[in-house]
Amino acid sequence: MKSASSRRDFLKTTAAITAGIVAAPNIATASRTNSQIIVGEKDLQFEVIHHFPQLPSQYSWQTTHNVAVDAANNLYVIHEGHESKKDHPSIFVFDEKGKFIRAFGNQYQGGGHGIEVRKEGNQEFLYVAAYQQVKEFAKLDLKGEVLWTKRAPKESGVYHSDEADNPAKVWGRNRFMPTNFAFLPDGGFFLADGYGAFYIHRYDKDGKWLRSFGGDGAGEGKFNTPHGLWIDDRNPAAPKIVVTDRAHNTLQIFDLEGKYERTITGFGLPANIDKQGDLLLVPELKARVSILDKNYKPIVELGSDVERISADKGNKIRSDEKQWQDGKFVHPHDACFDNQGNIYVAEWVGTGRVTKLKKVS
Repeated sequence: MKSASSRRDFLKTTAAITAGIVAAPNIATASRTNSQIIVGEKDLQFEVIHHFPQLPSQYSWQTTHNVAVDAANNLYVIHEGHESKKDHPSIFVFDEKGKFIRAFGNQYQGGGHGIEVRKEGNQEFLYVAAYQQVKEFAKLDLKGEVLWTKRAPKESGVYHSDEADNPAKVWGRNRFMPTNFAFLPDGGFFLADGYGAFYIHRYDKDGKWLRSFGGDGAGEGKFNTPHGLWIDDRNPAAPKIVVTDRAHNTLQIFDLEGKYERTITGFGLPANIDKQGDLLLVPELKARVSILDKNYKPIVELGSDVERISADKGNKIRSDEKQWQDGKFVHPHDACFDNQGNIYVAEWVGTGRVTKLKKVS
């Protein structure tokens, strides 16, 4: 992984990131109530349940990446997997109690990354983004049947000729490494090429490429790892595209045509976004999950362990579960709300971990 903001270079940015993190107004420290671990403030309090979904013995987590929830409140988890384990699923489904339902997605092993559930008409679908040697994105039904699969958009003119026809495990700014999606009311969507060319691509409802914006650069419309994104329609009259410009530790705000508007600072490797009501949910690889108000100001931080993780120069905590602390996060890579206001958090750790933050009434 040779991006300057890639995981291979994670340690090189630690000192700078730590210095640039701005604390939220309410840093929610964990407390215990009858052996429960509670984080949050006021009406945003959650019980922390680490390792919530349990895999059957024949399966194992291999770096958990993203989470999504369907209308029935079932949880979908995608992990990166290993390229050599072609017979091992990359996507697992659980009910709201954490009970395993099914698994599929062997084709994404070694590159499993983004996953979202989208309702279209009366049916729900999965959208999956895979990077590394896979280099594709796809639309599936909820049982895992593939409806279409697409690779790098040649029409954009930014990719090496091999990326669409003969992709290989090669990194670079002319390579295609899709990471996450954001959906439009008309059925179209945006796709973030978060580890490749650093462009945001717009597609219509049938997956036809329309245009792009962004690319590699120092900010204000350019990116260094545009890893996640979401459509912020909390102001229906002026919806925005919010992009997590991860290695710049910022969110960048655009109109729906991709015109740059503003930058929000004060994050620690923000990885993705979800929205529920007036709340914007931002998991940060630098050991916390933040909830923002309509003005993109932090209301509360959940599970923060920023100082300790930032001081981990050898990146040892990530691979040593004995050093993980109850009520604290190591590297939140994705987070989403469920239908009842609970939150699921997937962490970028080799052994995998998915935590449920159960809303406290």
